[in-house]
Amino acid sequence: MQPLIATRSFPRATQAAASLAPAPMPRAAAQPARGAKRDPAPSKWSYRKQRMLLTPHVRLFLRAGLPVLALVAGVAIWLGDDARRAALATELATLRAEFEARPEFRVSLARVEGASAPLAEAVRARLQLPLPMSSFDIDLAAVRARIEELDAVLSADLMVRSGGVLEIVVTERLPVAIWRTETGLTLVDETGQRVAGLLSRADQPDLPLIAGDGADRAVSEALALTAAAEPLAHRIRGLVRIGERRWDLVLDRNQRVLLPEDNPVQALERLLALDQVQDVMNRDILTVDLRSDHRPTLRLTPNALAELRRAQGLDTVENAL
Repeated sequence: MQPLIATRSFPRATQAAASLAPAPMPRAAAQPARGAKRDPAPSKWSYRKQRMLLTPHVRLFLRAGLPVLALVAGVAIWLGDDARRAALATELATLRAEFEARPEFRVSLARVEGASAPLAEAVRARLQLPLPMSSFDIDLAAVRARIEELDAVLSADLMVRSGGVLEIVVTERLPVAIWRTETGLTLVDETGQRVAGLLSRADQPDLPLIAGDGADRAVSEALALTAAAEPLAHRIRGLVRIGERRWDLVLDRNQRVLLPEDNPVQALERLLALDQVQDVMNRDILTVDLRSDHRPTLRLTPNALAELRRAQGLDTVENAL
């Protein structure tokens, strides 16, 4: 026999619940799960933006250019006011004046080196500086130009030393000859530049004397002739420039040596060699003309010419007039 089992069945209620249940959604339209991750790939415009920000020029602009631009804009806006600009200029001028007036920048003494005592006094007079004064107020270029205007100054170097000393190092022109002109005696250097005036020839007896127009432009040649005529140094009175082309060597006893325009030193050396052999320059000769390359021409004194004629048996007529 089978046991009896009691069961309950509700056919109508089951059908009603089934009819009220929602229909299942299609698989393609299913919503994503709540814990699913989004796609990490950036969009096209986001990618381009990131690439642009990584370029060196843009990074430099953002790091340095943009702050500088903002600073410049702020300063320009601040200086746009006239009153602010005037106040700033006044403040800067005051600060500069206070800085330049500090004791460590004050010059109280001028020291001249490399010059003789008279030239040093002339240099100090040329400074025209109301010492003491600030070193910022001294125009060194203008002071140098004023000093170099002196005839005896070849060059000048100026420097402000510690202790408030303006040091002036002067290179002095050295006189090598005396140039006689219609206005007097002038000391000149090796280039013919005037050094100073001279009152008397006896003040500089060791310097050669030159004369004539253009003699100052041929000082080097005159010095070479003076050196070549060393054997006659005790008899030399000077050198005269003739026609701005050549020289005459003037000796004592009114003797004169006419030198050529070209190669005068060599011509003078030939005459000195002849003088050593024949003692020409100690005879009664007025001039020795060396302008011809072939042979020198001698001009005798009147007494020597008369003696020569008597020796040759020629009659001489003396005119007492």
